[in-house]
Amino acid sequence: MSTSTHRSAAQRIAIILAVVIQIGATFLPQLGFGEPIGERSDSVRTLITPAGWAFAIWGPLFFGSAVYAIWQALPGQRDNTLLELIGWPSVLALSMQGLWAIYTQFANLTAISALIILTSLVALLDILRKLVAFERPFSRAERIIVTITFSALAAWLTAASIVNISAVLVFHGIFDDGPYPLVTAAIVVVGGVIAALAVARSRGNPWYALVFCWALLAINAKGGQEYGAIALACLVSGLLVLGAMAVGLKDRANRHHWFG
Repeated sequence: MSTSTHRSAAQRIAIILAVVIQIGATFLPQLGFGEPIGERSDSVRTLITPAGWAFAIWGPLFFGSAVYAIWQALPGQRDNTLLELIGWPSVLALSMQGLWAIYTQFANLTAISALIILTSLVALLDILRKLVAFERPFSRAERIIVTITFSALAAWLTAASIVNISAVLVFHGIFDDGPYPLVTAAIVVVGGVIAALAVARSRGNPWYALVFCWALLAINAKGGQEYGAIALACLVSGLLVLGAMAVGLKDRANRHHWFG
């Protein structure tokens, strides 16, 4: 893991372009192309759709992605082994987020949008796996720019994938006769179990856990206020995720891995 690897210019440029696509795609409606993602989401809103304020998290996520793109391109990072490991997966993850925004703004939350967002999630989970297994201590810049940004993105895309799939069911008329609070609650619990397992397998990753709980709070702020089953599901899922984080961070080596 300590062997120096000279990163290609192609990888560094591709990461910059991926972030340009990731962020730039969201501005298309302002230029007169497509419909805003918020309007698309409202057209297929389900009980699992988070409260609107939750999406403010995209501001810090976009900022972190932009800082990552600029920092990784600096001459001093050409031989960074961590960046070499996650470089191409990050290109896939970030560009797919932009592609998802483009597709959704023109075609709504269909099954294809779910496949796109799941592709981004798979790439993010691959990055998370590499961050967990990385042997040498992270530098301060790596910890702030890489581990926090991609852990947060992985958590948010985990929640967003679940929301997208539920919206797909509505769009395609599978859930069109009622709110289905028990089904929604079951989906939330399954999502919580998946997230808790991800946290447990990632050495108690606090950034993943906290961002996923942010999504749960936003789901509870909408569907949870209407149906007790959804509120209970959010509580159970949150406790599972925070419990996995607490157990993982009891280990001093894990705390050192994430906090230094």
